[in-house]
Amino acid sequence: MLQIDKLNAWYDHSHVVQDLSLHVRPGEIVTLMGLVAKTRGSARFEGRELIGLGAHTRFHLGLAYVPEDRRIVAGLTVRENLQLGIIASAGRSDAAAQIDEVAQTFPRLKERLDQEATSMSGGEQQMLAIARALMAKPKMIVLDEPSEGIMPVMVDEMFELFIRLKRSGTTILLVEQNVERALSVSDRAYIIDHGVVVHEAVASALLADPAIQERYCSV
Repeated sequence: MLQIDKLNAWYDHSHVVQDLSLHVRPGEIVTLMGLVAKTRGSARFEGRELIGLGAHTRFHLGLAYVPEDRRIVAGLTVRENLQLGIIASAGRSDAAAQIDEVAQTFPRLKERLDQEATSMSGGEQQMLAIARALMAKPKMIVLDEPSEGIMPVMVDEMFELFIRLKRSGTTILLVEQNVERALSVSDRAYIIDHGVVVHEAVASALLADPAIQERYCSV
C-alpha cells in the first residue's frame, strides 16, 4: 500500500533521515521511528507518488495523518472537532452518522461530545485526534508519536485501539519511540538509528532479540 524508496529528510542542515526505504502492506501495523519534512526520494501510496502532493490530495487518496501535537482546535467541542475530519470529504453530509459510528470505538469521547475539546486530558485529546482522522474512513493512517506525554493507562488503551483498528481493516504506520509497546502490536518494524535504517524485521523477532531489548527498549 505504501512504498518509500531512498527518502531523505533534513532539519535545517542536519541530514536526519538518510536513504530510508520501507513498505507497508494492506492491513498491517508497521512501526517506524522518525518523521520529518523536506524530503528527497520517492513515497508512493497505492502506486501514486506522494512527494509534491498537497495534504488535501493525500487526504482524498485515503491517507490520514495524526501529528504529534494533535492540533485539536481550541474553542470547539469534541463533536465539532470530529466534524472537521469529514468537512472536506464527499461524505460530509453523513457527519452525524459517522460521529455516532466513531464514538462507538471511542467510549471516552462518546461521553464528552459536547465538551470543549481542549479541556480534556492529553490522552483524551490524542484519542480525539485519532478519531478525527478516522472520520473519513481512510485506507491508511500515519500516527506520529501517539504515546508522547500520555499517562500509562491511556497508552495501554491506545495500543489496544490500534489492534482493534487493524482487525477492522485499517492499515497503520506507527512512528513511535516507545519501542517495546509498539513492537507488541505491530506486524513488522523498522528501527532508525542516526537517520539510517539499522533493523528491519518481523516485530515479534525484534521484541525477542536481547540485543534490541538492551539497546532500544531499556529505560
